[in-house]
Amino acid sequence: MKILACNSNRPLSEAIADHLNLPLTRADLKRFSDQEIWCEIQENVRGEDVFVIQSTSFPANDHLMELLVVLDALRRGSARRITAVLPYFGYARQDRKSGPRTPISAKLVANLITVAGADRVLTMDLHAGQIQGFFDIPLDNLFASPVLTSDIRNKFEGQKLVIVSPDVGGVARARSVAKRLDAELAIIDKRRPQAGVSEVMHVIGDVKDAACILVDDIVDSAGTLCNAATALKERGAASVAAYVSHGVLSGPAVERIANSPMTEVVTTDSIKASEAVRGCSKIRQLPIAPLMAEAIRRISEEKSVSVLFD
Repeated sequence: MKILACNSNRPLSEAIADHLNLPLTRADLKRFSDQEIWCEIQENVRGEDVFVIQSTSFPANDHLMELLVVLDALRRGSARRITAVLPYFGYARQDRKSGPRTPISAKLVANLITVAGADRVLTMDLHAGQIQGFFDIPLDNLFASPVLTSDIRNKFEGQKLVIVSPDVGGVARARSVAKRLDAELAIIDKRRPQAGVSEVMHVIGDVKDAACILVDDIVDSAGTLCNAATALKERGAASVAAYVSHGVLSGPAVERIANSPMTEVVTTDSIKASEAVRGCSKIRQLPIAPLMAEAIRRISEEKSVSVLFD
């Protein structure tokens, strides 16, 4: 087995390699003056089981293209099996036609990864479950909920907990976390007047005097979370925190979180924290390297991965 790190999240790749007690495979990834990406694998990979770690986060197109170039290099180097490990799968929010003459970009990206040479994919908390069907190769979709719920349990032990879904679409995710923690469930009913703008309408459930935990898969501009936190506080919540699988945190997100009534926003380190994120006292990352490393080990040894879903 070989572990190869692309450039989107080098610290996570190194942590995964440490858990597997393996060195990262030497590779030269660089750009020409016009920003074309070039790759050379500097070790023999013929007949090897290779795992390529790359989150397709900002800049999403550069990181996606880097992944495709590395996959092609490994395929042409006669690797026995190539697994694309995408802790965060970009373009997942474009999983359907949102209007006339619009793309289904998640399917396009799935095709690109497959054609480039991936034999299977390992990812975590896909934005939409049906994306698994966009791939014609095996895909394992891990859940971050065991990592998140362990931290919630340690931090909020003994408090009246209410797990809150920030929208109707995330109810199943929030219900799963609430079940793990034996907590109550509440739902934010919101209207979105236009893309990127959310307006909270109603809070369904009793949140008065409770420690409310907003649970979501992606926090991007943070508008939805901040509006939801304000609504919860207005309805008597004792405190509001958010636990999110993927911290995209683009645009004004960090500033919004810093000025919001939320005590903390906790994400995994599936996406490398920017300087602004690292400088915000309200944002904290949880490590997923042990989870990803165990999944990689089990795939390489042809063992069940489903036990990691419990």
